[in-house]
Amino acid sequence: MLISLLFQNPLVFLFLAMVLIVSLAIHEFAHAYASDKLGDPTAKSLGRLTLNPLAHLDPVGTLLMLVAGFGWGKPVPFNPMYLKNPKRDAAIISFAGPFANFVIALVFILLTKLLVSNLASGNIVLFIAALFKFAAYYNIILGVFNLIPLHPLDGFKVVNGLLPGYLSVQWVQMAPYGIFVLLFLVFTNFTGNLLGVVANSIFKL
Repeated sequence: MLISLLFQNPLVFLFLAMVLIVSLAIHEFAHAYASDKLGDPTAKSLGRLTLNPLAHLDPVGTLLMLVAGFGWGKPVPFNPMYLKNPKRDAAIISFAGPFANFVIALVFILLTKLLVSNLASGNIVLFIAALFKFAAYYNIILGVFNLIPLHPLDGFKVVNGLLPGYLSVQWVQMAPYGIFVLLFLVFTNFTGNLLGVVANSIFKL
């Protein structure tokens, strides 16, 4: 778990904490940006179209992220009445957040490879490369975690946008149970183990 780094290597923990908080802000900003581009001014009017982390942090989601390495931010509201295709556009808005995390991860992976490819790299450069690798790893985890198809995570709305009308109605009816299933998966560490496997697999591609 991420919190173990606080006692093993406080410097690494502080770096990752800052990276994850900024990544979470970018994640939520991506939701707001997509919503704004699709014609909904709600997020912008509420001050969510910003990269300021204070506008996006959710206390529980942020705490879980700093403890376990995955979590969520304050949901970005949107009004379907402004959207041309509410079901499809809601899925696009929801996917924008995890997509932003994958882009951040890709940037850190490229920076890591760039540093490691330098044969003259010293210990400090290799240490920085290791930090970048951690940052990429946890952004992959954030992206994958938020794509789990359980309410209130982004994956729930993404799946809903892909379902035909009659299945979509049944899917939405299951939303109230999602948080209980999610909490069970988190507290049994099933989610953490699964995300670790997925993140490692993606990172090796």
